[in-house]
Amino acid sequence: MNHNYNLGFISDEDIYEHVKQTVESYRREITLRQFNENIVDPIKLSFDSKVYGKTIREAIADECFRQIDKSNTNVIGYFHQNLFRYAGNGWIVPKEGFDVENPSMHIFAEIKNKHNTMNAASSQKTYMKMQAKLLDDDQATCILVEAISTKSKNESWKITLDKRKRSHNKIRRMSMDKFYELVFEDPTAFYRLCISLPRIIEDVVRENSSLALRNTVYEELTKEHTDLLTALYLLAFSSYEGFENLMN
Repeated sequence: MNHNYNLGFISDEDIYEHVKQTVESYRREITLRQFNENIVDPIKLSFDSKVYGKTIREAIADECFRQIDKSNTNVIGYFHQNLFRYAGNGWIVPKEGFDVENPSMHIFAEIKNKHNTMNAASSQKTYMKMQAKLLDDDQATCILVEAISTKSKNESWKITLDKRKRSHNKIRRMSMDKFYELVFEDPTAFYRLCISLPRIIEDVVRENSSLALRNTVYEELTKEHTDLLTALYLLAFSSYEGFENLMN
């Protein structure tokens, strides 16, 4: 099927395929066994249901989504990093080293989903990796790219290392919009991707029925008991005193 996303910096075919590969990597199935792998707490779901004015089915749906979502954080990292495979002009996504590189331009980037995803130790390790790169390549510029940043920025990365404040003009901290501008030479490239992305995802899911979410939790729970909350109690507390009464 023909698509017309008109992003300019990436072809319609490439962005569709990249989004499709991302969706394929998404966790799209949850069974009762997976749902209860760590024993779901029916008491918490009871509170969630009553405090937030939800049905127990809706509370279970929220818990299903929470569990699925935990698996998908790395997939979004894949989406951000591997899109630059399509950039051309010397940009690569190597199997090791930095997340994104342009050896001919001596640019080396690490990509993080959010500005606060790195703790102090992780930040220091990344900064020292960049320092080492500058020692190996005196023309290098190293960049920490933040997909979700506190603001649009392209600035020297300031950090405390060995109890001393450090900064270097060739070690940068950059929001994703500025990195897209650097890579694609278009200051609005990231904006236009974000605006088009919902439609691209809709096209991918609509045209590939196997990519839809498959949730069998409700169906399997009702086989345990027709009342969903009772079924949850039986899953969690079947060996506890008194709960055998729920089997009747």
